[in-house]
Amino acid sequence: MANPFESDDLTYRVLVNDEGQHSLWPSFRPTPAGWAEVGPTGNREVCLAWIDANWTDMRPKSLGEANSSREP
Repeated sequence: MANPFESDDLTYRVLVNDEGQHSLWPSFRPTPAGWAEVGPTGNREVCLAWIDANWTDMRPKSLGEANSSREP
């Protein structure tokens, strides 16, 4: 089987974890523990575009929160 994360013929979901990190996930696979559905379900291009538009800070949430608590 071809890599299901790189197929233009499948339907995908956008997932997010507690750290705010996003993932493209094939819709036929169960959502892994620690991840939740967010954003659209659709073709690869639609889901990746949503991730690009909405995941603007690549740092894990805990790192961003730690840095902001140190700022005056």
